[in-house]
Amino acid sequence: MGCSVCLWLVVSFCRVWGMGRGTRETVLGTLGKATVLWIPQEFQDLTQRFGVAVWKRDTEDPHSKDVLLKYLDGNYTNYNPSQNRFHSSNFSLEILSTKRQDQRLYEYITSKDTEEKVWQIQLEVYEPVSDPDIQVLSWALANDSCTVTLNCTAARGDNVSYSWAGLEASTSSPCAHNGSLLHLSYHLNATSLACACTASNPVSSSAVTFNSSACSFEQRGSARPGPNLVLAVAVPIAVVLIFVGVFTAIHTAHGLKCFTRMLCFCDC
Repeated sequence: MGCSVCLWLVVSFCRVWGMGRGTRETVLGTLGKATVLWIPQEFQDLTQRFGVAVWKRDTEDPHSKDVLLKYLDGNYTNYNPSQNRFHSSNFSLEILSTKRQDQRLYEYITSKDTEEKVWQIQLEVYEPVSDPDIQVLSWALANDSCTVTLNCTAARGDNVSYSWAGLEASTSSPCAHNGSLLHLSYHLNATSLACACTASNPVSSSAVTFNSSACSFEQRGSARPGPNLVLAVAVPIAVVLIFVGVFTAIHTAHGLKCFTRMLCFCDC
């Protein structure tokens, strides 16, 4: 008898605990776009059968909730019609333009006789990633090979991750890498080598391609001398040109003076 009572208490406790917590899923929302909070078929059937349901949302106060919508026997009251749209065909709630503050825990509550059924939805909101940009941080030439360090970054987006891959989609590609930085080494004749960087997060992704031929053309210019070399060559040349200019100007002025005197003498 004692064991039966204990078992009954355990089962009752589990039922109450399960009812209190509800069943939860996670929905990903995109900032600035519509997000639909769906409910499973079981809850739709219960709502159609008993005709009662409520949409709620957590607030910053753990002891209170926002009531978003009440449904009763085919009629409903939407307390935020400018922000939410209710679909009576499947009892889903659509957030018209998802904002940061919409990232909350939502509850759909319906009844089954004397039992309350709760479906919980945790909404996570992400800003989509913008088109990434590839920067050449450094490069070096050695034995007809180019060694370059690339950095891939997206200006906007939440929780952005970066990955590199070759366009030929091979795991052995020198481009295959996870992370924004890629250290790449290739022969200058490998003009067909191209690496794609993909910036992504849970709601979006965008890619950009780096073509090795552009790097090769830029490097073969050896062409781009460093600033110290430019100064070492340009400064002496500038000094020489200044001296030549001054010397020419002095002698030109002296010649003009002599020529003027000669004209004067002839007139006299």
